[in-house]
Amino acid sequence: MTTIDATAATTDAPVPAPAPRINLREKAPDFYAAMGALDKAAAAGLDPVVRELVRIRVSQLNGCAYCVDKHSADARALGLTEQKIIGLTVWRETPFFTARERAALALAEAVTRLGDHGVPDAAYDEAAALFDAEEFPRLLAMCVTMNAWNRIGVTCRLSPALRH
Repeated sequence: MTTIDATAATTDAPVPAPAPRINLREKAPDFYAAMGALDKAAAAGLDPVVRELVRIRVSQLNGCAYCVDKHSADARALGLTEQKIIGLTVWRETPFFTARERAALALAEAVTRLGDHGVPDAAYDEAAALFDAEEFPRLLAMCVTMNAWNRIGVTCRLSPALRH
């Protein structure tokens, strides 16, 4: 549970994020480099828009503030609109996403939420039908990789820097 400092609550100043726990880039550089290589391999050949949509949506589901912020900025740099980025939280109810993007988001959610019965055939099959034999494995790899990054970010309490 987050508590708010009483003096901060009475001012207009932003409330600081919880203190980070550990810097894995510094303390386990070989592991961090391997994660970077994994991410690069997953992204190779994957549509950059789909890549960032998946990264943001998985990060939203996992509650990784650092990754939501980082990949939203990356998506903006690719030209995605603010409406589309914000609409990710309710993508099923919006007209902003293509059939491929919707299939990628459904697969990303299924991989992230792995219920008692794993990834449903419908989510897997739809994505497999809309992405070619080269791109589909990268989509799946991105879903897995982003979940790993989020486990790092959430556990280590990574927080985005405040932009002015």
